[in-house]
Amino acid sequence: MMRGAVQSSYDNAELFLRVMDTLFIVGALIASVLLNKGVPGDHIYMLITTALLFFQVGARFWGLYDSWQKLPLHEEARQIVIVWCAVLIALLATGFALHVTSDYSRISLGLWSLMVPTLMVGQRAYLRHHIERNARQGVGVRILAFVGANRTADRIARQLSNRMWSGLRIAGVYDDRAAKRVNLRDLSLIGNFDRLVRDARAGRVDFVFITLPTYAEQRIDGLVRDLADSTASVFIVPDAYIFERNQVNWCEVAGHPIISVYDTPFFGVNGLLKRIEDVVISSFILLLISPLMLAIAAAVRFTSPGPVIFKQRRYGLNGQIVEVWKFRSMTVTEDGDTVVQATRGDSRITPVGAFLRRTSLDELPQFFNVLQGHMSIVGPRPHAVAHNEQYRALIHGYMLRHKVKPGITGWAQINGWRGETDCVEKMQKRVEYDMQYIRNWSLVMDMRIILATIFKGFRGQNAY
Repeated sequence: MMRGAVQSSYDNAELFLRVMDTLFIVGALIASVLLNKGVPGDHIYMLITTALLFFQVGARFWGLYDSWQKLPLHEEARQIVIVWCAVLIALLATGFALHVTSDYSRISLGLWSLMVPTLMVGQRAYLRHHIERNARQGVGVRILAFVGANRTADRIARQLSNRMWSGLRIAGVYDDRAAKRVNLRDLSLIGNFDRLVRDARAGRVDFVFITLPTYAEQRIDGLVRDLADSTASVFIVPDAYIFERNQVNWCEVAGHPIISVYDTPFFGVNGLLKRIEDVVISSFILLLISPLMLAIAAAVRFTSPGPVIFKQRRYGLNGQIVEVWKFRSMTVTEDGDTVVQATRGDSRITPVGAFLRRTSLDELPQFFNVLQGHMSIVGPRPHAVAHNEQYRALIHGYMLRHKVKPGITGWAQINGWRGETDCVEKMQKRVEYDMQYIRNWSLVMDMRIILATIFKGFRGQNAY
């Protein structure tokens, strides 16, 4: 499941663009034939296959998908036109060589030749416009702060300020030096490093770029440790390429290489893909299981006094408190500063509740939490607020699991780390698996976890 310590931050954005470009090539060809009052014949399948092959080769050669959110739109549009023209030339050469050019209408091919790049450029323009509009309105905007008032921070801030569509708003810089010693053109001094840690823990900073020189390694390590008790994404901007750390990812911002120490995979296009996955799958599952849920609700209601649905406050994305729904499985509904975990033979568990907890059927109402946007189908399991406060003080980096939405199922759960955590070591293992999921997330990984949940279930020794 591990994809290596160094992985691209653009994998899923590239997948999204590749899928859309493929749909544009296929859809535009069919539409151009129909607009010309023609009927797509068998020969069109050969043209589609060849065009897609040539386009993928050309896109790789000219680095078309490497330019997403790196180049200005007009530069990306120029790349699209170059790649598409190369594809058309290759198709014409192939057609003449095979003597099949007469099989296709020139009008249809002409329309197709114009429609494809127009759709591709239009799609990218719309995405950037949508992100920029949201940024102006403060929707989906992430707050970025720098650590270390120097020319590197100033240069990156200046370049990012011209890219509103990046979805980032620059708050300023944190530095232990006095304000009179800081002379930057594009950044304002917010406070010292202690202020940064407080702001990050309070959720006022989403992204932290550490631009300190590498000889300040002890200070960098101290900041990284302190920021592990927050949900901020932390990146190190090296002043040399020899700085190495374990379990970090290299990526690029405004042309500068940076090292991702703590990050979320669900920013920008990845977040959109994850949300589409959640809405589509949870809607489908709710349609399938609605009769089962009605039966469970009746069983809970008529076998013990109390509400059918138990709502409990738990930590969600970025440590924000959300209400998580479950079928009530106990005679009590604890949601205070102290919550006692269920144990084997717990007298609070009802007979129906015991079955629901063993089979995880008590979790089914959480598909509604997914539709609300408070949870995801796959992600770290949410814990009661009281348990969160307990374990964040005991386990280093515990809060990093809240850089993504909590899930109904997760990587830790299908690997057996669910149920009662009667010792810190068990929770530590759960957090380790949660962090593996966050570092290595992909749509394919989500599908594997969902399928494993269906076929293996949640049943385990600690489930009661």
